[in-house]
Amino acid sequence: MILRPTCKPFSASNSIPGCRERTTTAHCSSQVSSPLPSCSTSLTGRQSVPQLNCRSVCDRNYMSTQALGTLSSSLPLVLVLCSLVYASSLDSIAPQNDSNTDLHALRCLKLHLTTSARLLASWKNDSLQFCSWSGVTCSKRHASRVTALDLESLDLDGQIPPCIGNLTFLTKIHIPNNQLTGQIPPELGQLNRLWYLNLSTNNLTGRIPSTLSSCVHLQAIDLGSNSLDGVIPPSLSQCSDMQQLSLGHNKLSGGIPEGLGMLRNLAVLRLATNSLTGSIPRSLGSSSSLHSVVLTNNSLTGPIPPLLANSSSLQLLALSNNHLSGEIPPALFNSTSLQKLLLGTNSFAGSIPALLNIDSPLQYLILQSNNLSGTIPSFIGNFSSLRWLLLGDNNFEGNIPMSIDEIQNLEILDITYNFLTGSVPASLYNMSALSYLGMATNNLVGELPHNIGYTLPSIQTLIMQGNWFQGQIPTSLANTANLQVINLRNNAFYGSIPSFGTLPSLVDLNLGKNQLEAGDWSFLSSLTNCTQLVNLRLDVKILQGVLPSAVAGLSKSIEVLLLRSNKISGTIPHEIEHLTGLKLLYMERNLLTGNLPESIGNLPNLFVLSLSQNKFSGQIPLSVGNLSQLSELYLQENSLSGPIPGALGDCKKLHILNLSCNSFNGSIPKELFTLSDLSEGLDLSHNQLSGEIPMEIGELINLGPLNISYNQLSGQIPSTLGQCVQLESLHMEGNHLHGRIPQSFVNLRGITVMDLSQNNLTGEIPEFLKLFKSMKLLNLSFNNLEGSVPADGIFQNGSNVFIQGNKKLCGAPHCYSCHFAMQKHPNKGTPPTS
Repeated sequence: MILRPTCKPFSASNSIPGCRERTTTAHCSSQVSSPLPSCSTSLTGRQSVPQLNCRSVCDRNYMSTQALGTLSSSLPLVLVLCSLVYASSLDSIAPQNDSNTDLHALRCLKLHLTTSARLLASWKNDSLQFCSWSGVTCSKRHASRVTALDLESLDLDGQIPPCIGNLTFLTKIHIPNNQLTGQIPPELGQLNRLWYLNLSTNNLTGRIPSTLSSCVHLQAIDLGSNSLDGVIPPSLSQCSDMQQLSLGHNKLSGGIPEGLGMLRNLAVLRLATNSLTGSIPRSLGSSSSLHSVVLTNNSLTGPIPPLLANSSSLQLLALSNNHLSGEIPPALFNSTSLQKLLLGTNSFAGSIPALLNIDSPLQYLILQSNNLSGTIPSFIGNFSSLRWLLLGDNNFEGNIPMSIDEIQNLEILDITYNFLTGSVPASLYNMSALSYLGMATNNLVGELPHNIGYTLPSIQTLIMQGNWFQGQIPTSLANTANLQVINLRNNAFYGSIPSFGTLPSLVDLNLGKNQLEAGDWSFLSSLTNCTQLVNLRLDVKILQGVLPSAVAGLSKSIEVLLLRSNKISGTIPHEIEHLTGLKLLYMERNLLTGNLPESIGNLPNLFVLSLSQNKFSGQIPLSVGNLSQLSELYLQENSLSGPIPGALGDCKKLHILNLSCNSFNGSIPKELFTLSDLSEGLDLSHNQLSGEIPMEIGELINLGPLNISYNQLSGQIPSTLGQCVQLESLHMEGNHLHGRIPQSFVNLRGITVMDLSQNNLTGEIPEFLKLFKSMKLLNLSFNNLEGSVPADGIFQNGSNVFIQGNKKLCGAPHCYSCHFAMQKHPNKGTPPTS
């Protein structure tokens, strides 16, 4: 909204910049009552006037006595003419010289701003007609004085130079939606005529200059959507004409100045999405013009102040995503002006306040994610103008009130994540304006009406997950042409899955954790018509039978395919490569067989591939190295064999790799240790891997859990493993490793579990292990270790240390200590042997 200035018209200044005064001689001053401009100044009027040389008139040293005698009779007339020409040109002198200042300032501005679109092509350095330049407006009263800059969306970059402060007649600066960088120049404070400033949606940084308070006529400031930091200058409270202040979407910190609430003309205050702290100013709401307050996405605390709650002009109050607390003031629910009340994601407690005003204009009521309790009151139906009602993620209990169907224009109803019980009122399914119905995660019961697809013609999102609904899924849902999301997960629906191929806008279908059946799988074939489908979740004991090839005919836009924990058999079709948009593929815990198709490497966007706990056989295809976006790969508990392909080293974004419990053989490929992003786990355990552990293992500097246990690995533990300082757990048990525990392990101070048991390790137990304060379990059993057992640290607790099976370990005193520890805690752990 653009505000018109309410300030008084500006009067022209009596001073004339650029025209310096000259002290005249006594002779001249006797003839001229007002000082003359500098003799170097040319005096021109609107009509053709002969130029007069002031010096020839006023400089006695320049004129001879004879000349004075000759001109003595005409001198008064000449001086009068000089004075008249000066007076008649006074209005033209100031604009001409000040227009030069404006011209230089505009040239300076252009010098600091660039645009690839050549949208400032009209700003020519050799042009004096700058009032015709694009985006420049000049005054009608004061010719050639710039009053407005309008440079919105010109793809400008560069910085705003200080010289903009020389455009002293500016009343409006409108330069939003560009790529400006740098700081806001403090020189803007020189523009005492400025009433409108909009620099929003740029890349400005630094602090908001406090000098803006010098612009005493400022009515609108919009600096939103930049990267400004620091505090909101308290001096802005001195801008008594301020009507609109928008500083949202920056990096501002500190509190909201109390003085802002006392601005008598304040109508709009937008400070959303910053890092503001403290309480809402108690004075906010004192302005009789206040209609919009947006403080969402900050860290504000405390209650809603009374003045704000009782404001008779307030139309929009948005306080969501803060840390506000206390009860919701009843005045907000009984306001005669409030249309939008957004209090979601705070810590408000208590019940919904009673409604006394049955003619409430409230259209948007958002209370989700608070600590509200009690029942949803029956008077909620009296909010007849409501379009959005969001009550989710609270502690409401009891039944859904029957009166809710009286809100005939309700478009969005969200009551998810509460403790509601009972059946859904049948009339709710007849609210024809509903586009979003969310009732998930309650204790609701009943069946969906068979004609729901006709009684909710506008429905786009239907979320009923996590209740006790039962019965068959109505086939009429396939007739709701606008339906985009169907989430009936985790209920007790049974019967065959309907065909939803007639829903062209379907994006998300989630039917997991029910008692559904695939039938002849025709539902899957029908989904190939849903070209917008992105998420398909059909997991946990609802499907069985052979996976049809139709799965490869799903939309190329599909990103999530969740078929895990079913009884699906057969093979993965080669045509799976057609799902080029696929990001998450979960098919674990099924009965799938055969080889992994080579074509799986043609899924360029695949982020998670989970095929564990099936009956796959054969080798991992080399094409898996093409999955450059792959972050998680789960192939454990299959019957895969052959060598681990070095091509996995090309999956540079892997965070976790689990190949355990297969029949892989050969050595560990060095390429795996080039995966520097591998941090969440590397598990190669329970295979038939052999050979030495490559020294390159030390390159996994970000790795947390490492498990290479129960293979046939030999050689010494690489000393480079001590470079993996992020290790949390290390499992190397059940191999043929020999040699000493590396001294470099002293660097693994964050490790919690270390199991080196069932190897052929020799030497002493390193003393530094007793210093590992994070260690919860140390298993060194069944090796050939010798010498003394450290007595401190983790070794003081026999239930956390296992050292049995080392025949040469510990002297008599230490053996006694070990046995004593186990006698003291006879039910913990396994007693060590000497």
